[in-house]
Amino acid sequence: MEKLLASILAPQCIDDVIGQKHLLGENKILRNLIENKKLFSMILYGRPGIGKTSIAKAIVNTLKIRYRFLNATINNKKDFDVVVEEAKMYDGIVLIMDEIHRLNKDKQDLLLPALESGLITLIGMTTANPFHAINPAIRSRCQLFELHELDDDDIMEGLKRAVQNDTLDGIIVDDGCLEYITKLSANDLRFAYNLLEVAFYSTKDKHITMDVLTSINNKPAFFHDKDGDGYYDVLSAFQKSIRGSDVNASLHYLARLIVSGDLESIFRRMAVIAYEDIGLANPSIGPKVMAAIEACRLTGLPEARIPLGTIVVEMALSPKSNTAHIALDEAIRDVETGRCGAIPEYLRGGGTSDYKYPHDYKGSYIPQQYLPDNLKHKKYYNPKNESKFECSLYNIDKYLDKIKKDNNVM
Repeated sequence: MEKLLASILAPQCIDDVIGQKHLLGENKILRNLIENKKLFSMILYGRPGIGKTSIAKAIVNTLKIRYRFLNATINNKKDFDVVVEEAKMYDGIVLIMDEIHRLNKDKQDLLLPALESGLITLIGMTTANPFHAINPAIRSRCQLFELHELDDDDIMEGLKRAVQNDTLDGIIVDDGCLEYITKLSANDLRFAYNLLEVAFYSTKDKHITMDVLTSINNKPAFFHDKDGDGYYDVLSAFQKSIRGSDVNASLHYLARLIVSGDLESIFRRMAVIAYEDIGLANPSIGPKVMAAIEACRLTGLPEARIPLGTIVVEMALSPKSNTAHIALDEAIRDVETGRCGAIPEYLRGGGTSDYKYPHDYKGSYIPQQYLPDNLKHKKYYNPKNESKFECSLYNIDKYLDKIKKDNNVM
């Protein structure tokens, strides 16, 4: 069988890679490593279809080095043994490994010594967060690189390359059709290639028109309408309308998203809104949103519109608060800028006799320092007093102050 267009256009070297300029652009880290002909073990992570495998293969092809490809789930321990033996035979090899977050202990035990000695250089790939999902022993031996989603310009660049490729010899397509494919692709270059190829072979004269594209993929044209509002603009307007407590606008943008048929994007955005915009003003909204999402998955469209309408009205009319995630963002900034400090000894894993066990005291509370010394007076969380639930949290603070007074400790 003939290769698909997406396979034909897969990058053969790093100069062929579309996007990921933060890693492969001029004077960026991966490009510099490759130009200096030096490769270290690394983990590439990002959502499915973002190009992890393509980049890994482009790296080894550019460097012209021997490599093997394994999947941590599918390949067994014997396959890993073979790679280790081959590495010994050739004094080193690059192992490209998909789904590295699923690597079990037996395979890890086999791989770690070869990684430690430099016999194997690993390029791992995962859709999971490597800081949480990958064994620390593996992670500590690798550099972690996050891949970013492609934007519309990247997708257009890929489509224009495809049009110029001999595979689609004689193709006729205007920029308007390419822009339409770009909007439909939702930042997935493989999807864009596939749609273009299907459109090309579905015509007798090799002329791709909007009629041809909409007959293949009948998502509504509001993705690229006369006002130019794209799919992500609709998602943005949906969130901002709920945040702004405009129930009618919220329902309007929900209707646009429902007609597009992409329930998963609606679900993800509602989950974000529940905690980013409503948060502690109505803590029950999170479980309610998840229950509505589950109901939608159970029923599917068109019935899914019923729980969606109900929950979105409640979200729009709910009180709003962003204090919790603002507080966390400030804490993250402190960590990222090195403002951490040593954890007090009595809070560490081993513990010391200085630690006061709160349940042994009146009200199950005794004041003691929990933050590091350099942050002991830091206050991240500042409640909104107009939020009923947050007022109750504020009252808990007052209650704790009263316990301090009762115990003569301040």
